[in-house]
Amino acid sequence: MRFLIIFIFLISNCFADEAFNLKNIVINKELKKYNDLTFLDDKNKQLNLKDYNGNLILLNFWATWCAPCKKEMPSLDILQSHNSLDNLKIFPINVGQDDVKKALNFYKDLKIKNLKLYFDSPITLAKKFNLRGIPTSILINKEGYEFARIVGSINFEDQKFIDWLSGYN
Repeated sequence: MRFLIIFIFLISNCFADEAFNLKNIVINKELKKYNDLTFLDDKNKQLNLKDYNGNLILLNFWATWCAPCKKEMPSLDILQSHNSLDNLKIFPINVGQDDVKKALNFYKDLKIKNLKLYFDSPITLAKKFNLRGIPTSILINKEGYEFARIVGSINFEDQKFIDWLSGYN
């Protein structure tokens, strides 16, 4: 019994970096810096993430065939227009190799109004971030460092999440 209690204590401390017990959020022990983070907009124009330094960045990796992506996308859309997060830039990046028309239909079906479309066609960013599945969201601070990631889907309207994220804004 004592062993079981010690084991549970040790396991719970291994996950102490989870943000306030928010599901699926893992805070990095060390900040991570990446170079040459580029992706495409819906006009096939290349964007570089360094052009958005000074903003809090949320990169959300998704695909039209991903059921959890479909579930979380409406709350991500609402997060983009949240008043207390006016310095937040959200880049929903399609990694499913869907064409623009299919991705636009996905947005239309879900009534997405605040988010633009972005693509990682050659899956360059997915490889750089070593994604293990989707949806995954990468959180980047104003200095351009990854400080946390969300592995799996969450409700971006959760007030605990918004309060936590506001601390980085």
